[in-house]
Amino acid sequence: ASVKTRAKRRFLELQEKGEPADLAKIAADIEDRDYRDMHRDISPLRQAEDATLVDSSDMTIDQVVERILELCR
Repeated sequence: ASVKTRAKRRFLELQEKGEPADLAKIAADIEDRDYRDMHRDISPLRQAEDATLVDSSDMTIDQVVERILELCR
């Protein structure tokens, strides 16, 4: 999912728990973590060349599962 979507999901999780949340800070933290994960010296996080990307930004969990099952068939 996009940074915007992941930040919104996390923001809503924290709100449901009654915890303070700053959407912009959450998004910045996610972007920073993504950058560090992709640029680390050992085992940088990268999509495999033969992988199929499933962008779940605008999908429900059920839709993601269904899309993955379609790819497996």
